[in-house]
Amino acid sequence: MTFENLDIEGLVLIKPEIYQDDRGYFFESFRQDLLNQHLGYEVNFIQDNESKSSYGILRGLHFQIPPFSQSKLVRVIKGEVLDIAVDIRKSSETYGQHIAVRLSGDNKYQLFIPKGFAHGFIVLSDIAYFAYKVDSLYAPENEGGVVFNDKDLKIDWLIEQRKISVSQKDLNLPKFRDLEKFFL
Repeated sequence: MTFENLDIEGLVLIKPEIYQDDRGYFFESFRQDLLNQHLGYEVNFIQDNESKSSYGILRGLHFQIPPFSQSKLVRVIKGEVLDIAVDIRKSSETYGQHIAVRLSGDNKYQLFIPKGFAHGFIVLSDIAYFAYKVDSLYAPENEGGVVFNDKDLKIDWLIEQRKISVSQKDLNLPKFRDLEKFFL
């Protein structure tokens, strides 16, 4: 398993070593010790989540407000998504910037997203099974978000907006410039 620091501090792309033969494949999908060693601090994941979505479904951009903020380790079991992490740490040099990574059941990449990021994804395949670990329980009264099509963020979701399906709740999220500064 290799760890690649991305252009925004804290974001890490994890690429597994896949052993494949005529029987199928095997890989380690998670190693707490190696992740903590790479990060230089300890993350304690306490919950796993999974979703199934169809082509064009967009989920996000979500985060939880401190003290209930979450670090996430995300991956795709089957299908392909474009995964987005937006830096919402006010003191960061990359505040308001984002990273876009293709995660798929074929490449088996994972993205570590620390606290202080809004997160979302859009499904690029017919169906995608998306799985992720979090280090804090979901607290609905402390959820936040940014509307996916905020022009200030300049996110290319790779699908025409008229073909994107977003929940009403996500359509009503605030714009980035109207976001309270939860993460200093």
